[in-house]
Amino acid sequence: MGFVVLVIVAVVIVCFFISLFVRRHGESDKPQPGWRSTDEVFNDPSTNRVMRVWLDQKGERHYIPDGTRRAS
Repeated sequence: MGFVVLVIVAVVIVCFFISLFVRRHGESDKPQPGWRSTDEVFNDPSTNRVMRVWLDQKGERHYIPDGTRRAS
């Protein structure tokens, strides 16, 4: 029983550390050709970065760090 709990705790800890280095859904370093910048910016509470919303040709949203302005 104790071994099973130890394995579960170890898996949770490993998953936590992996999540720190994996991008979240829709986040990119830079916009791809054909994406349109929007006026929508927001402060990402988990990273404290200002993010801008970009739209691709299908209308899907992508989030790019925006250092040019502060979200209000």
